[in-house]
Amino acid sequence: MRSFILAVSLIAIAAPASAQAPNRGNADLQTNCAGDALAFCAGIDPNSPQMDACFKKNMSRMSPECRRAIDAYEKGGGK
Repeated sequence: MRSFILAVSLIAIAAPASAQAPNRGNADLQTNCAGDALAFCAGIDPNSPQMDACFKKNMSRMSPECRRAIDAYEKGGGK
C-alpha cells in the first residue's frame, strides 16, 4: 500500500511552488490523480511522508480513475 501512496505523490501541479519537484510515480498517476491531490492534499510536499499519509487517509474518497491508476501502478511493481 505504501508504494502506491508514494507514487501518487508525484502530482507536480498539486505541490506549492516552493515544494521540491516530485520524483515518484508515473504519467498515469499524474493524469488520473492530479485532481484528487488538489482536492484532498493541496499544499503538501509531494515527496513527503505527509503526502503518503494524506492519500492513505483519503483513499476511499479518491476518484475511480485515480484508484485504478494506483492499482495498475502497484501491479506493475511501481512502474
